Formats: sequence, structure tokens, C-alpha cells
Amino acid sequence: MHFELTFTKTTIMRILKSLLLIACTCGFVAGAHAQSLDKKSGSSAGKPERTEEKKNIIKLNLMALPLKNFSFQYERVLSKHVSLALGVRTMPSSTLPFQSTFISIADVTDQQTIDNLTKFKTGNFALTPEVRFYLSKKGYGRGFYIVPYYRYAKFSSEELPVEYTSGNTTATIRLKGDVATHNAGLLFGAQWKLGKAVSLDWWILGAHYGQSNGTLTGTPSQALTQQEQTDLRSEIESLEIPLTKIKAEVTANSAKAIFDGPWAGIRSGLTLGIRF
Repeated sequence: MHFELTFTKTTIMRILKSLLLIACTCGFVAGAHAQSLDKKSGSSAGKPERTEEKKNIIKLNLMALPLKNFSFQYERVLSKHVSLALGVRTMPSSTLPFQSTFISIADVTDQQTIDNLTKFKTGNFALTPEVRFYLSKKGYGRGFYIVPYYRYAKFSSEELPVEYTSGNTTATIRLKGDVATHNAGLLFGAQWKLGKAVSLDWWILGAHYGQSNGTLTGTPSQALTQQEQTDLRSEIESLEIPLTKIKAEVTANSAKAIFDGPWAGIRSGLTLGIRF
């Protein structure tokens, strides 16, 4: 038995905006709860407490490595229930990870499409500042937490292939450029101490929503006719990227894919850290 649910872009945007509102509310409630706990213990979230707990943690996201991403985070414990963290993620320009697996799952059989996917290169960079509210009694960077966060990300494309057909001719144009995104989100996770100087941090699940903007450009191997321009413009604007609006500008000697619209993503990870 097979069930299929179809949502319009408007419905998805409403859902994501509702989730963002819930995220902000949860972050506010968690902050108020953490401050209440700090007051009960005679401390303030804005003043470091006198404790023998190590308050600095540098972490490496182990789950990002197979995806060719290098993801690091620095966390500074401010009080028993509150800390600040800054994450940095980078992926040098590279071919797509798990290419053969993706081609197999997508059941791609056309050799030209396989060649295009093999040649496609991409990279990314992201900064993620966050405020952590620890809800457990242990605190000081341990136990379950709720994290409101902001994420700036920049995605680069090298030779993104766009194949189009005009009349009896099929051609490919390769687009290059960058797309920047600004998002707000909420993450749930838990962190443990493994000995005196090691920590294990599980980013259980997070989601973010915001805006994107950027331009990918390409140059055809020869001047395009009016019909070829129309067909290529239609093909670029039909690229399926959830939520994001793509506007195409095509002339005889150039093509642009302009990104300007909503952006959404999920976040998860498993980090190993050193406390000092």
C-alpha cells in the first residue's frame, strides 16, 4: 500500500514559519527556565561562577567528515545553565560525496547525466553562533539542552551542468557562482563528559529557516538563437530546489540563475571535544 502527500510551496512556507515561531518561543522559555535555575543556585547567567568545572570546549563534528565537511565548534560555559558557542564549517571545492550511491539510488542511467554529476564540484562555508540553555541539574555544559541559533552559509558552485533541448539539439551549459543564506533556527541536543577532559556532544535534531540570494552564471560554447534562449531559460527556472525561487536571465552569450527567496535546512551531528 502506498500513500503520497503533496504540499504546495505556500503550505510549506507557512509550516516553516510556524516552526520558527515555536523555536523562538521555546528559546525564550528555556532561557527563562535557565535563569530561574541560576537564581535558585545563587548565580547569574551574566556572571561566571566559581567552580572547578572546565569552561572551554573545542569540538570536531565526526558526522561531517564523510560528507567532506570540516566542522568545528568552540563553547564557553557562562554559568551552570547557560553557555555560548560558535560553529565553523567548511567544505573545500570538491566533487559530490557518495557519487556512486547517489547515482544508484536516483537510478540514473543516462551516461551524459552521470558524467555531469561526476564533474560537478561544490563547496560551502558556514558560521553558526548560538546560545545554549542546559536544563539538567548537572549543568556546566552537561545534559540535555535547547539552542536558538543563527546561521550564515555560503555555497559555491563550479560547473553546475544544466542540460536543455532546443529542437533536435541537446546541449549543456555549466553555471558557476555563489549563493548566500541567512537563517534562524532551533536545535535540541545532549552533551556528556567522558573523563576529565573529553566531551561527547550529540546534536539530536535542529531546523532553520531564512532567506537566500546569489547568482550562478555561465557562457554557452556558441551564440544562442532566440529559441535556444527561451528553452534554456525554461530549463533553468525548472530546477527543483525546495522553497527557493530561481529566476533566469538568458542572452545570446550568457546565462544567469538568480536565487532570491526562502531557504530551509536541518542540522544534526556528533562531536568529540576537549575541555580545558
